[in-house]
Amino acid sequence: MQAQRDFMVTGRSIAVSDRGMAATSHPAATLAAVDMLRAGGNAIDAALAAVAIQGVVDPHMTGIGGDCFALYAPASGQPICINGSGRAPRRAEIDWFLSRRMTTISDDSAHAVTVPGAVDAWCRLATDHGSKGLDEILAPAIRAAEDGFVVTPRAALDWARYGDRIAKHGVGAAVYLPGGRAPAVGARLTHPALGATLRRVAREGREAFYEGAVAEEITTILKELGGLHEAEDFANSSADYVEPISTSYRGYTLYECPPNGQGIAALLIARILEGFDLSDRGLSEADRIHLLAEATKAAYRRRDELVADPIFAPLDVAKLLSDSSISGMRQPITLDRALDSAAWDLPEHRDTVYIAVVDRDGNAVSLINSIFHAFGSGIYAPRSGVLLQNRGAGFRIAERHPNAIAPGKRPFHTIIPGLLARSGRPIMPFGVMGGQYQATGHVHILTQLIDCGLNVQQASDAPRSFAFGGTLSLEPTISRDTADDLSRRGHNVVWVDEPLGGCQAIWIDHENGVMYGASDHRKDGIALGF
Repeated sequence: MQAQRDFMVTGRSIAVSDRGMAATSHPAATLAAVDMLRAGGNAIDAALAAVAIQGVVDPHMTGIGGDCFALYAPASGQPICINGSGRAPRRAEIDWFLSRRMTTISDDSAHAVTVPGAVDAWCRLATDHGSKGLDEILAPAIRAAEDGFVVTPRAALDWARYGDRIAKHGVGAAVYLPGGRAPAVGARLTHPALGATLRRVAREGREAFYEGAVAEEITTILKELGGLHEAEDFANSSADYVEPISTSYRGYTLYECPPNGQGIAALLIARILEGFDLSDRGLSEADRIHLLAEATKAAYRRRDELVADPIFAPLDVAKLLSDSSISGMRQPITLDRALDSAAWDLPEHRDTVYIAVVDRDGNAVSLINSIFHAFGSGIYAPRSGVLLQNRGAGFRIAERHPNAIAPGKRPFHTIIPGLLARSGRPIMPFGVMGGQYQATGHVHILTQLIDCGLNVQQASDAPRSFAFGGTLSLEPTISRDTADDLSRRGHNVVWVDEPLGGCQAIWIDHENGVMYGASDHRKDGIALGF
């Protein structure tokens, strides 16, 4: 039974459907996904149609110049994971950087650009698990790029706030800052160069991006800016199928992607919190925020010490999630006092889109795509219309560091799709965009659903908090009394000036054959079924 909302209070109803559903952070993406489902496409087809168009209409967040992770859960059978994150160039030896006395990788430099992995991941998913051709899947994105789209409110807000990142390099300003300024709500834009590249991918597949004119233009531009990229880095790029990692939480199974992503942190937080009775009606809002904060700090400390590309830094996930390991992280946590938090010394991770889709057969897709910072590196290839990510800014120029840069290495990633299952069946693809917040956001949604009994939209709407970097950030919907209580426990409380993350989720009621969808009010999107 889904909890009902108070219709006298501002808010959203959950979306309800019995034949298919999509939830994204942009109306055009949700519509593209639902149109694909109505045309007979499956969950993979719909998710890819949605993410492709979002790369056109939300270019500060995502695009074909970025990376992708996805969890695909057939209605029956085990979930699979695809890692579509890109790698450093083969010439990116750490000695090259050390010999030039470089200590960091600037987030707007060519060295921050890892080979984009999204397109290869999309093509593999479409070939292996989709039912439609790339021409049909990419058609909505191509139309949006060539015929135009209008700018939505949250996109306009972010565009104005971060437009200087694209202005700095200059080349992409004509496309993304027409007339020298960020487009306002309702402005109509086109991107014909990107549309042409999407058409080539639709005809030729991955080779259209990783070989030939597109790859040649990108590598030439990066070399001119001092990058170490070669044509072979693009030609040899490939997404990998990997086994998801998981843990139990009060009778449910939470699936995440394995490292080099931070999904392990979500599993750690869930395991730590399972030792506390969060359903206890005697707990205050401050109590729940405090426990989530303390579990986050303990989990992120381990994350920051250990998570990297597992080819270079193998991680024993089972040992990290073992009872003895979790007990050691949980034991110091008390209700009355905040513990110290570890300092974070890598770049902030911010801009991402997340998509959840369930088709009529109950197949579920949880997919996330990102170019890292707003407008990525700001480096733009004008003939192909590709804006390049800056995920490589997450590398360290420090020998023996887990995330030290190395040839062909994938950097640490914060973008994580989530999947909840019960009794061997998927019941909720979900994600919470928002960089560092994502692992905490996954567990916050989980506790609101399972411990507090909210429906998926109510869980998404609930006020959020985040303990990170020595502060406890609170959304202004949390009361001053709660903030004061948390301060007395030793938390360094701050009020955020931007919402924390953006959730999309679909709950599958197998018994009644119904789907319930949620889309975060903090973004522009909608959940929609048919």
